[in-house]
Amino acid sequence: MNNQLIQKLFLKLQEETPLIHHITNNVTINDCANATLAIGGSPVMAATMAEADEMASQSDALVINFGTINDQMFEAMVIAAKAANHKGIPVIFDPVGVGATKYRTEKAVEFIQTIQVSIIRGNASEVYSLMGKRAKTRGVDTGEIDMTAIDLAKEAAQHFNAIIVISGRLDVIANENSIVQIDNGDVLLTRVTGTGCMTASLIASFAAVADDWYYAAIAGMATMSLAGELAGQKLSDSEGMGTFRIKLMDEISKMNAATWIEGVNLNEA
Repeated sequence: MNNQLIQKLFLKLQEETPLIHHITNNVTINDCANATLAIGGSPVMAATMAEADEMASQSDALVINFGTINDQMFEAMVIAAKAANHKGIPVIFDPVGVGATKYRTEKAVEFIQTIQVSIIRGNASEVYSLMGKRAKTRGVDTGEIDMTAIDLAKEAAQHFNAIIVISGRLDVIANENSIVQIDNGDVLLTRVTGTGCMTASLIASFAAVADDWYYAAIAGMATMSLAGELAGQKLSDSEGMGTFRIKLMDEISKMNAATWIEGVNLNEA
């Protein structure tokens, strides 16, 4: 990846402080707001139908997260996303738990058919289920699928005409023409609630200032994975998940282009 591009993205984030509108998971909403602030964005968490259109129209990116989806929230999501499409700002869709229940899956399919989504960020079984395939899913955790994450990302990018971000042992990011893997992270990222949701916020923050949303997706996903890796390295034997969570936010807030360029292991697939 072009190092000058990464430097430009970090610099523009600090200069512009983009407004990132979230309609997101009630479980992790505070973490998403703090992650957005930590990387240099400005979060707003407006989820009512009455202001969804107006707030999205003022924003620089929109995050839609299905973690605690209900009918009213869904209607607000559609209103906000239509406003975002009209304005031309990126819509980042996190289909949390899709495949776990009929309601959640049907609403996600309806959303993706109604809105032009820019970036889809999820685990492999969520993206697989979003495409109408059946995965063995347990709650919001990743399940089993019958294809590799690389093949899934390639197919999904073509299917949805969107950038696909699949988190896992190796994170995969694809558009219609290119695909990369990120080999960073720490197993504790899977044991702290909200790391996936926060990743969508990081991606949205970069996308808000990027000319090419594909590189914003790479920058945001790699920031979370590298921050998790660095936090894990600084954890002592006497410290556990609670301290890791604090150190993770510290590492996101300290992330800069130099640290990113030195630490991220990026491979074209």
